[in-house]
Amino acid sequence: MKKITQLMASAAFLGATAVNATELEVTHWWTSGGEAAAVAEFAKAFDATGNTWVDGAIAGSGGTARPIIISRILGGDPMGATQLNHGRQAEELIEAGLMTDLTELAEAQGWKDLVNPPSLLDACTFEGRIYCVPVNIHSGQWIWLSHGAFEKAGLSVPANWDEFVAAAPKLQEAGITPLAMGQQGWQQNLAFGTITIAIAGVDAWREVSVNRNADTAAGPEYTAVFEAVANARELAKGSNVQDWNLATNLVITDQAGGQIMGDWAQGEFQVAGQVAGQDYTCLPGLGVNEVLDTGGDAFYFPVIDDADTKAAQMALASTLIAPETQVAFNLKKGSLPVRGDIDMSAANDCMQKGLQILADGNVLPSGDMNLTADTQTQIEDLMAEFWSSEMSASDAQARYVDIIASAE
Repeated sequence: MKKITQLMASAAFLGATAVNATELEVTHWWTSGGEAAAVAEFAKAFDATGNTWVDGAIAGSGGTARPIIISRILGGDPMGATQLNHGRQAEELIEAGLMTDLTELAEAQGWKDLVNPPSLLDACTFEGRIYCVPVNIHSGQWIWLSHGAFEKAGLSVPANWDEFVAAAPKLQEAGITPLAMGQQGWQQNLAFGTITIAIAGVDAWREVSVNRNADTAAGPEYTAVFEAVANARELAKGSNVQDWNLATNLVITDQAGGQIMGDWAQGEFQVAGQVAGQDYTCLPGLGVNEVLDTGGDAFYFPVIDDADTKAAQMALASTLIAPETQVAFNLKKGSLPVRGDIDMSAANDCMQKGLQILADGNVLPSGDMNLTADTQTQIEDLMAEFWSSEMSASDAQARYVDIIASAE
């Protein structure tokens, strides 16, 4: 009976848009080849409802797009829907009453029974109300390895971070940059977090990133992390690109041995026609601690006082989490679906690894769920300076400890 009620309520939400088809501007920062292919699946599914997806892509990373998105909403020029990372990024907008409450739709469609892990929906929830629809699970704890690069250097493909570091001199002798790294703070911070989990371990990471324990951040586990990151900085010298997808391309074209990057890199390998396990290898947790953080993307719907727009917003929210849309989008994006009830047998080798880790429950909350946007920015700024200078590991650790000590 409950399922019938949910289906009837869902039909009512969707049926409201069929009569009054609406153009809905959707802002996002998915502009690389793999990302564009994935977001096209969302647009196609939404257009099939009789409404029209008006693409509002913003070039650059989330760090570039988010201030533009937030400024428009605060300035009274809201879009119909917008990508953000689920977590604390929209907290102030929600408090100001500028984001649409999706609780009624979520309850009608039984999102709490569908979304896995539950922390994804929790990250969309503020004071008991749901304000976003999570669309994928993206994790940063991966290194992507070029088979061609290691073959040129006469090496076997590494199975873990220690083997990768040991192989670096041979790669350099072959004229290959060991580690591709885009020159942006968020990418360098992602690498820092991934190395932290591999070197310091999950417990130490949780103490700092979740419990904000500055004593642990100042301790020997994190000293080893900062020394490892300083070494990684040396391995990345010569990787003079800005955007993450350009760094991924260095791996695809065998100019770099590997890249520490989130699982969205898979979309670039797919667009290039490369096959997981044949042309490249992926190591979750750097092959050391196979865990995933449950970060990812979600869509929020700014408050707009127009009945047709509101109906179109609900239609899009429903479409984004629909089973067929979840499969089509995530296969292109390289991310994991938020629904635990769909068939992902078509997923490639790397996605299957992620699905198994998820099934095993080896997951962590992402930084966006634990730290405020201000704290995240401070850490990213520190990492950008650390990776681009000769700052010592000890100086970087001391500054990091100060940030964690004052984190909210």
